[in-house]
Amino acid sequence: MIRINQNIVRGILLISYIGVITLILFGISSLYSYLNTGANRSKMLHTEIKKIDQYLPKIEWSPLNNEGRPMDEQTLNALENDYLDAWYVKHVALKTNTTNGIDDYYTDHARKNLFNFVALNISKKTSIESTTLEHNPTLEFFSEDGQLIVITDRDVIEYKRIYENETIILETTEKSTYKIILLLEDGFWRIRHIVKEKSKPYIKKTTPALNTTTVINGINYYPQASPWDMYGDKFDIKIISKDFKIIKDSGLNSVRIFVPYEDFGKANINTEKLKKLIQVLDCAETQKLKVVVTLFDFYGDYSVLNWTLNLYHASTLVTALKDHNALLAWDIKNEPNLDFKSRGKEQVISWLNVTIDLVKSIDKKHPITIGWSNIESATILNEKLDLISFHYYKDLKDLEALYVQLQTQIPNKPIAITEFGLSSYKGLWNPVGHSEQDQANYHQKAQNLFYKNNIQAMSWTLYDFSEIPKEVVGRLPWRKRAQECFGFINQNGETKSAFIYISKK
Repeated sequence: MIRINQNIVRGILLISYIGVITLILFGISSLYSYLNTGANRSKMLHTEIKKIDQYLPKIEWSPLNNEGRPMDEQTLNALENDYLDAWYVKHVALKTNTTNGIDDYYTDHARKNLFNFVALNISKKTSIESTTLEHNPTLEFFSEDGQLIVITDRDVIEYKRIYENETIILETTEKSTYKIILLLEDGFWRIRHIVKEKSKPYIKKTTPALNTTTVINGINYYPQASPWDMYGDKFDIKIISKDFKIIKDSGLNSVRIFVPYEDFGKANINTEKLKKLIQVLDCAETQKLKVVVTLFDFYGDYSVLNWTLNLYHASTLVTALKDHNALLAWDIKNEPNLDFKSRGKEQVISWLNVTIDLVKSIDKKHPITIGWSNIESATILNEKLDLISFHYYKDLKDLEALYVQLQTQIPNKPIAITEFGLSSYKGLWNPVGHSEQDQANYHQKAQNLFYKNNIQAMSWTLYDFSEIPKEVVGRLPWRKRAQECFGFINQNGETKSAFIYISKK
């Protein structure tokens, strides 16, 4: 027994020895690889910035006609990346009152000014949320040794929101011109000197309202098998085509669909999902249906530092769809007023403002709206919108008076109710809910009301659903079950009593 135990001990010691030797050899090998590998720039930077994921303002260079050395495309791209990254690092520094990353993008001379600015903000308990939306740089000079560059950046659209003790004290948008000197250090361009030569308040002119000849009589749409995941693995254009035929045959002329921001790739639009979205519009055109495209679904951040990414996302989508024959209107955001409390009303409205301006700058033909969650919010930004829209799930007895009042407040623009409906769920989680007949009576009354007052409307929704994502109404079962039963067609594919009232006759 003693001999057996000695053998076990010897075996353990031998295995331990081999393990230690292996670790030592691995460490030496790793050190050798490190010492013989070129410096990785992304690891050198304190902030490890990836511009494509952080900061994408619109930038347009003037034609190259600089003094000194000719500029090649590779160097110009490197300059642009480093220059925009420097702006981003500055925005982060002024928002957080920290100096991380400043050393990587500014020389000793320039960084002192930023350090002093941050120190002043800290002493006064202020912070600045800012971003730039547009840059128009001109390359003035590129030294013969390739180490120094001078640029003039004209008409820089710069948004700022200044806080004192976490309270907004100033919100401004400026159009400015900057003169910048950059030096090549450690393989990338650092700002040596930056001077604001001139600046003035920037106010985007309100464009004339666009009207649509389509009188909206439509419905919100998701496929029954994939609600809130329309472009995922269950995407089936044949099913969508069949559904659009049902919608058209029922007497409706339009559908409202949704584009989820993160699911579509945020700033880097998923090309496959974009192709699916275009197929949906193609299907609608085949059935002679018009489409309201709702942007930024499931997005609720609105942070100023993310604005350039949001606008890049919207720019890609609007550019891709703006000439499609099925497009009826753009809905900038579904029910953004629900985020007023959590994100701040001023912040949400500022985000909506810049997004409206961006969409209008690209598409000058199609109306823009915002699908407010209630009629009380429908006057917000009405001067910038072409179509006023809101959602209505309250008692219909108050709707006519409220609608007439809104028409009085906004007399010269079309108004539409882009969501309304009643759930037919009545069961364990809501024993006093509504029956299918109650739902039918509701839609009959609604359509009579719409006909009488010439109200444009889109109901919620074609189908009952069996699965509701928690992101839509939360986890509470009585809310989820109610949300499942707003449709005109039940989970078995059978039309419900309300179906005969799906459209104004």
